[in-house]
Amino acid sequence: MSAAAAARKRGRSASGAGAGAGVGKRRRKSQADSAGEKGKSKGGGKMNEEISSDSESESLAPRRTEEEEEEELEETAQEKKLRLAKLYLEQLRQQEEEKAEAQAFEEDQVAGRLKEDVLEQRGRLQKSVAKEIQAPAPADIQVLRGHQLSITCVVITPDDSAIFSAAKDCTIIKWSVESRRKLHVIPRAKKGVEGQPPGHGSHILCMAISSDGKYLASGDRSKLIFIWEAQSCRHLYTFTGHRDAVSGLAFRRGTHQLYSTSHDRSVKVWNVAENSYVETLFGHQDAVAALDALSRECCVTAGGRDGTVRVWKIPEESQLVFYGHQGSIDSIQLINEEHMVSGADDGSVALWGLSKKRPLALQREAHGLRGEPGLEQPFWVSSVAALLNTDLVATGSHSSCVRLWQCGEGFRRLDPLCDIPLVGFINSLKFSTSGDFLVAGVGQEHRLGRWWRIKEARNSVCIIPLRRAPRPPTAGS
Repeated sequence: MSAAAAARKRGRSASGAGAGAGVGKRRRKSQADSAGEKGKSKGGGKMNEEISSDSESESLAPRRTEEEEEEELEETAQEKKLRLAKLYLEQLRQQEEEKAEAQAFEEDQVAGRLKEDVLEQRGRLQKSVAKEIQAPAPADIQVLRGHQLSITCVVITPDDSAIFSAAKDCTIIKWSVESRRKLHVIPRAKKGVEGQPPGHGSHILCMAISSDGKYLASGDRSKLIFIWEAQSCRHLYTFTGHRDAVSGLAFRRGTHQLYSTSHDRSVKVWNVAENSYVETLFGHQDAVAALDALSRECCVTAGGRDGTVRVWKIPEESQLVFYGHQGSIDSIQLINEEHMVSGADDGSVALWGLSKKRPLALQREAHGLRGEPGLEQPFWVSSVAALLNTDLVATGSHSSCVRLWQCGEGFRRLDPLCDIPLVGFINSLKFSTSGDFLVAGVGQEHRLGRWWRIKEARNSVCIIPLRRAPRPPTAGS
């Protein structure tokens, strides 16, 4: 074999080997590709598995959510029942607490009322109202004109809706508190005229109204007591028996028992509902000027010039005698069942307790002095009034004012509060039941005589409003 041929043979073998190597490379590459594809297929399988897992979770999620919603709905219903039960129990608890509070409040109110009732029955109740009273402006005073002569007495109906006034002109006028107008006039009875309606023929000195507002009683200088139906002013009865002018009348509270007193020095007891006379009591040494009573079966009288105040115990037919004033005692009023106030022409005002024969407090020259220097005389105290079961007292004179007073602790002191300007003789004073106003009967002359005449005065009924200052807020309110 030649060298060239050998070289060609080596070249072919080399090329064959290179081709085989290329084929091997391609096989390995294909295997690698196949392995890669397998790996990819495996990897793809894993991805597919993961995706399928996600899909499963997605497909399962709604089912689980519905179950959870069902569970939540079931739990919400249970919770709602529990919540409603708790709410109902809470409401019951609150209602019980409110009932307990209301019951405790009512018990406190009842206890307070019972305590007041006990104190009132014992005559020791003293509500503090005087310090709250503010002096009214003169423009706030309502003046009612209708009588021709001096007003001698006034009374107020228990419901504070009407005022009765009587005067020396022998007439009685019923006034409306709200409208300030006349509701009825009982005219004077003329002597010797037949067929005329019943009425007084002489000066009317006193009046009283029953605690239920049914009966009105009036007494005059002709020794007569007239009984009227308060609502219609219709005449019912006439009581005779006194032998001189009837100067004081009072109904026992809660009853139709009437007490009367007279210048004949006696005290008489009447039953108005039965139109009957009961009994007569004697003891005063001079003409009796005034009388008052509350719910107990007793009355108090001012003895005029005999200088005594007397407490009459009707069932026992006995009397207690009190001394203290130096002059004629012309007016008296009970503050409660155990205390009273009186006024005299020596200018003094006295507070009394039924357990002591001397005044608990005595205010001399209560309305000041009048007259020339060196010849001064005290202003007469012509009328007194007290707001029932309180510490507020009013006095009247002809000193051109009505004076309000505050009773001290235990009624042992009398302190002036304020003056209300009114010109003329203050012949009668009455507080309303509510304490919202004070009524004054004003005249040019004293109710019992004609010692002076004040020409500038007007014969009128004056309604004085009593406004109360607001109470300061309590701590914690």
